[in-house]
Amino acid sequence: MTQRQSLKTIGTGAALAALVLGGMLIAPRRGQASGDAGNDDESRIQQGLAIAPVKLNLDGKDRALVGLGSYIVNAQADCNGCHTSAPLNNPALEWLPGGVPYFGQHPTAVNPQYYLGGGQHFTLIPGFPDIISRNLTPDKTGRPEGGHTFDEFLTILRTGKDFDHIHPTCTGAPNGKCLPPPFDGDLLQIMPWPSFQNMTDHDIRAIYEYLSAIPCIEGPADPSDPLHNDCQ
Repeated sequence: MTQRQSLKTIGTGAALAALVLGGMLIAPRRGQASGDAGNDDESRIQQGLAIAPVKLNLDGKDRALVGLGSYIVNAQADCNGCHTSAPLNNPALEWLPGGVPYFGQHPTAVNPQYYLGGGQHFTLIPGFPDIISRNLTPDKTGRPEGGHTFDEFLTILRTGKDFDHIHPTCTGAPNGKCLPPPFDGDLLQIMPWPSFQNMTDHDIRAIYEYLSAIPCIEGPADPSDPLHNDCQ
């Protein structure tokens, strides 16, 4: 999620020495850093609320967390890029007419009909079962991603645990549904949890709060998956 920056050791050391010798190296005033962070958070919250492509249900929700979660989901992580339920990765369906960025149309406009409903197919290795992106919208419980609790959601992002066990590790010959070793069928194989696991608890909580506030898309992400996302 972040880019490595090269450290200019000599220049940095010289500048630091000059500050020390000049008596200018002082500790920041109490509250200064937190104030800057707060301003940055507020701008991301407002931007997140502004760019949410669907109507949000804020009843009983933390508005600030929802806004921050929207910023992460829609401006940083591009969750809908993998979790849209638009058929066949079709950009003409993922986006509304006149707002398809890949056609040079601006401003962009996400199609709310398919937003985060899951169902995209990803081929891990030819001959292996396709990995299907999950439906992230809330079910009838009001909890997102198949009704998972926050603790379960936190475990998913921290460890990659697949609570659904759709593609278990093969115990015999591959059958088109299991994953042969060394792949671990208990883990999500496509979702970039190895990067997301480095996020703060606060940011993960914000994502969960946002996903809890978006409209439900009913139905299983994978037609062969018995798990069904019931909206009512």
